[in-house]
Amino acid sequence: MQTTCKALLASTLIGTASVNAAELEVTHWWTSGGEAAAVAELAKAFNATGNTWVDGAIAGSGSTARPIMISRITGGDPMAATQFNHGRQAEELVEAGLMRDLTDIAEAEGWKDVVHPISLLDACTIDGRIFCAPVNIHSWQWLWLSHKAFEDAGIPVPGSWDEYVKAAPALEAAGKIPLAMGQQSWQSTGAFSVLMVAIAGKEIYEQVYADHNAEVAAGPDITRVFEAADDARNMSKDTKVQDWNQATNMVITGEAGGQIMGDWAQGEFQIAGQVAGEDYTCLPGLGVNEVISTSGDAFYFPVMDNEEQSEAQGVLAATMLKPDTQVAFNLKKGSLPVRSDVNQEAANDCMRKGLEILAAGNTIPDTNQLVSPDTNSQIEELFSEFFNDRSITVEDAQSRFADIIADAD
Repeated sequence: MQTTCKALLASTLIGTASVNAAELEVTHWWTSGGEAAAVAELAKAFNATGNTWVDGAIAGSGSTARPIMISRITGGDPMAATQFNHGRQAEELVEAGLMRDLTDIAEAEGWKDVVHPISLLDACTIDGRIFCAPVNIHSWQWLWLSHKAFEDAGIPVPGSWDEYVKAAPALEAAGKIPLAMGQQSWQSTGAFSVLMVAIAGKEIYEQVYADHNAEVAAGPDITRVFEAADDARNMSKDTKVQDWNQATNMVITGEAGGQIMGDWAQGEFQIAGQVAGEDYTCLPGLGVNEVISTSGDAFYFPVMDNEEQSEAQGVLAATMLKPDTQVAFNLKKGSLPVRSDVNQEAANDCMRKGLEILAAGNTIPDTNQLVSPDTNSQIEELFSEFFNDRSITVEDAQSRFADIIADAD
């Protein structure tokens, strides 16, 4: 009987939209070619319910978009739905009563039965209530390598981080930039976290970011990570681009040997018509430690005064997690679906690698789920300086990092 009621509620949510159609402004920071193709799939699915998706893309990545989104919500001019990453980014907005409770929709749609890993839904849950709809699983732990760049340099495509570092001189001699890295702080910070998991391992990563263990952060394992980060900044020193997708394009064109970037980079390779395993290689865990983080994107729904818009919000939340929507969106986005029951036959070589790692349970939480936005901002500031100023020594940078971890919340 309970299942029947849940199904009835879900169908009512969808059916209502066709009668009382509404326009919903949806804000996000998906503006690259691959991202735009992916978000178009969400819009298509929502528009099919009789409602209208009004796109509110904000260029400049999440660090640029989030303050704008938060300012609008707290200033009384909320959008109908907005993207945030899984984690604590919207925590204060929820606690202030500015975000809609989606528990009824989640129960009607059976999200707890299909969302995997369940930590994605847990990240949306505060005091037992669900406040967001997770739409994908994104992992940072990937090294993308250009076959053309290594062929031009006359050397084989490396299979691990150490091999890649050793290949850097040959790439430079061939006029290539060994490592492409955009100049935004979140990119260098993300690369450092990837290096930490690959080189120091999952346990050390969790002791630093989850347990906030400053002693470990100041210890020899993290020293090795900073030494690898020093290699990375030397390999990327000639990169002049700002945005991550511009750096990805350097790999696609063979201008750069590789890039440390999350699996959303797959969308750019796909748009360019490149084939995984033929035109580029993806190494999860930098080919050293095959672990992936289970972060990603979720949508929150600010409280609305308009009844029709509120009803349409429920339709949009439900639609985002429908099996067909999940497949269409994530194939374009390069991410993994949050549902464990969708058809994955169309997955490419890199997505299959990710799915195998996920199935094996070799996962870690993302740093956004472990530290506050304030702590994360301090870490980003540190790595922005470290990667742009090579006079900052490994010792000095590690000392500052340990101090941040000691005060982390």
